[in-house]
Amino acid sequence: MGGWSAEREVSLSSGNGVADALESLGHKVTRIDMDRNVAQVLAGVRPDVVFNALHGTPGEDGTVQGMLDLMQIPYTHSGLVTSVIAIDKELTKQALVPHGIRMPEGTIVKSETLYDADPLPRPYVLKPINEGSSVGVAIVTESGNYGNPIGRDVKGPWQEFETLLAEPFIRGRELTVAIMGGDQNGDRALAVTELRPKSGFYDYDSKYTDGLTEHICPAEIPDDIAAAAMDMALEAHKLLGCKGTSRSDFRWDDERGVRGLYLLEVNTQPGMTPLSLVPEQAKYCGISYAELCDRIVKDAL
Repeated sequence: MGGWSAEREVSLSSGNGVADALESLGHKVTRIDMDRNVAQVLAGVRPDVVFNALHGTPGEDGTVQGMLDLMQIPYTHSGLVTSVIAIDKELTKQALVPHGIRMPEGTIVKSETLYDADPLPRPYVLKPINEGSSVGVAIVTESGNYGNPIGRDVKGPWQEFETLLAEPFIRGRELTVAIMGGDQNGDRALAVTELRPKSGFYDYDSKYTDGLTEHICPAEIPDDIAAAAMDMALEAHKLLGCKGTSRSDFRWDDERGVRGLYLLEVNTQPGMTPLSLVPEQAKYCGISYAELCDRIVKDAL
């Protein structure tokens, strides 16, 4: 857990929650706040399995997965190849869209070009290609405060990234579906949750600050939309080769029916904090937090 990504604090919260849960079931747990000497630390601990509670790079992008593969240590969640593809939003599209998974059309842009002209008609979304938790996401609208074109003196989350993905803004509602692997009946979708931020959009602060977002589980949406979202999330999980748990995020334009449902991204290492969505959906399905952690470990073994 931990590490040095932009999601460090979330990872620490996830990791400590998981460790407490596993210890409550009698597992012997060593908590490792990852630094550059993590390989030496692991060699000394010699664990039966690593519960990977890292978020972002390098814990979610295949780097840590490759290290653990070389060390021949089993680990939770997805493997190297899946992690490399799923953390990259453009590679994810290339893997899923040809199989009929509906995703927003987008274009790769250099952040420096934003000051000359818009890459897409407004409104559109700018996001880093390989970050999670809505880190660095901005919505550019006609009436926004970024200017037209975007002013060089305007502070924006895109300034930290050389390359960005620009996508059309999809009006409507924010939905998410968790997939649990290793179930006795195979991988399965747990539920659909609708996320209603109290203000703005579902950004990093809305995700991890208590009270800023309302979670509606199960989502109050038509049955055909719920079924389509769960089917799409499960298919994406399988096509990418995900293991353990994954979480797929959607936008649904509720004026267009099922054709308004778009997959945005697949998270191979979803959060396990007290506000996280996978434990919430598991609880709805009658699976306690500790049982969920235990299942993830057993699946890895």
